Amino acid sequence: MIEVRGLNKRFGDSRPTSVHALRDVDLDVAKGEVVVVIGPSGSGKSTLCRCLNRLENPTSGEIRIDGRPLPAEGRELARLRADVGMVFQSFNLFQHKTVLDNLTLAPMKVRGVGRAEAERTAHELLDRVGIGEQAAKLPAQLSGGQQQRAAIARALAMRPKAMLFDEPTSALDPEMVGEVLDVMTSLARDGMTMVVVTHEMGFARKVADRVVFMADGEVVETGTPEAFFDSPATDRARDFLAKVLSH
Repeated sequence: MIEVRGLNKRFGDSRPTSVHALRDVDLDVAKGEVVVVIGPSGSGKSTLCRCLNRLENPTSGEIRIDGRPLPAEGRELARLRADVGMVFQSFNLFQHKTVLDNLTLAPMKVRGVGRAEAERTAHELLDRVGIGEQAAKLPAQLSGGQQQRAAIARALAMRPKAMLFDEPTSALDPEMVGEVLDVMTSLARDGMTMVVVTHEMGFARKVADRVVFMADGEVVETGTPEAFFDSPATDRARDFLAKVLSH
């Protein structure tokens, strides 16, 4: 479903302070696979996630989604973004629109779905993520956990082929993290192709088909959750796990 070859991303290329955020990254994600990307802050995880639907333009390398090269711009890129849902750290809901309107806007505008069908689908998805009773509210009237579940439902309303999650729980209070992870676990169980950037090691261990460990812009190690957490192959991964699992 997703193929990445030799991906590089530099910020501030012409300046001496330029940052080489991604270095020759290769990644494959099969249809229905859940790949969890972990690593220290500044390792390039979010940049990789944002390159996968061109929120960031790669400096070099190739990305293919469902067998087709990632379009650079225009209508083809809009179509790709409809096929690859994205859930952000900061929800990114339209604050002046109701939760229901947040879910129906893109299917109607981009997919050409009629209002009645868009609203029916939206209500089904809001029920699925456990906030069906919040449809008429504005995002500010919801808790952080409810807003993130609305954001997931909004992405699902486009019927995407794959979903990208960029640290979807890091802005949430601890008691709200579980309700969002439960929705993501349910999606994984239903066979959604997912790339998840997260600090939630329990989720990675329980839900991932494969863990990708990044450091300094590179993929250092990749493997099953059991192999990675129980016997990491690199010193860098061992050091990282010693720090994050000891608290």
